[in-house]
Amino acid sequence: MNFEFTDEQLMIQAAARDFAQERIVPVAAQFDASGEFPIDTVREMGELGLMGIEVPAIYGGAGMDSVSYALAMIEICAADAAHGTIMSVNNSLFCHGILSHGTEQQKQQFVRPVASGEAIGAYALTEPQSGSDAANMRVRAVASGDGSEYVINGKKSWITSGPVADYVVLFAVTDPEQGSKGISAFLIDTSEPGFHRGKTEPKLGIRASATCEIELEDYRCPAACRLGGEGEGFKIAMGVLDAGRIGIASQAVGIARAAYQATVDYVCERKAFGRPIGTFQMTQSKIADMKTRLQAAELLTLKAAWAKTKAEGGDRRYTVDSAMAKLFASEAAMFITHQAVQIHGGMGYSKEMPVERYFRDAKITEIYEGTSEIQRMVISRVETGLR
Repeated sequence: MNFEFTDEQLMIQAAARDFAQERIVPVAAQFDASGEFPIDTVREMGELGLMGIEVPAIYGGAGMDSVSYALAMIEICAADAAHGTIMSVNNSLFCHGILSHGTEQQKQQFVRPVASGEAIGAYALTEPQSGSDAANMRVRAVASGDGSEYVINGKKSWITSGPVADYVVLFAVTDPEQGSKGISAFLIDTSEPGFHRGKTEPKLGIRASATCEIELEDYRCPAACRLGGEGEGFKIAMGVLDAGRIGIASQAVGIARAAYQATVDYVCERKAFGRPIGTFQMTQSKIADMKTRLQAAELLTLKAAWAKTKAEGGDRRYTVDSAMAKLFASEAAMFITHQAVQIHGGMGYSKEMPVERYFRDAKITEIYEGTSEIQRMVISRVETGLR
């Protein structure tokens, strides 16, 4: 792994940082309070190429690598994790799967508008009764007699960007007798009859990232909109989650970095007993632990992004790299934001300071794209070969 970033990687990092600080930071607290979807800044992110960083230019993206994506995600999430969540879904969960398994027509029809920011994508795997147990899904897709379409029925829950999504990568059972091998993936146009959105979920954090339940009632999906072969859906979903975990690790690093920097600034300015609180040994110990975990999380995340780039076009997998990055970075973000609130004292508990938002936002990184418990299972099973 080369620790020197390329000029292209530094360029997208700087562009993301400038945009985040100038356009997102001033409105982050406002959108967190209102829970409103930040459509204007999301469109601007699309214009900058941030909504399709790894998407080739022929499909409307920036055509960059996974390290570039991680660097940009960190910068956006250091400003506001909710914007980062929207960016992550578009890049990793929606575009990645279609680029890997889609037809040329599907890439042109679905990837191009989402990568450019003109449209919003979503990813529908979770159901009310199946979160971590993704194979236990009940949404059904039944093929028509002539094979020209599928009729889809059922509910999906906790769909990020669901309230505003134009297109959804959705997973449904096509052969109930085959278990996980009977799941297929479909590309859903939300403007078509039979697609319904539930209420927007009131969340602890990433509040400007809209989330809802969706329901399909006799939704007719053309066979041309099946992603990959019939029965390949679970394999596609797991591969997409490998990529998605790098995005969440990057998000966790961004949140943690913002909380850490706010804390360093605070301990240098805040005085108690006649001197800055940063001179107290207990505070110094906390700062040292925060910095060490932040640095380790960032390195694991960049290594996972590098491994993904190396794996593309070959048979190499980066499952363990992405799981380790996501596991460590998310738990580091929770530790760092907790320490940030603690060091800020009463002000850390007040919405007048951003550290309470960082703390609330950090929690979700331990849950979506697979909980910390699931990451530990993934790592162990791959390393031992035991199930």
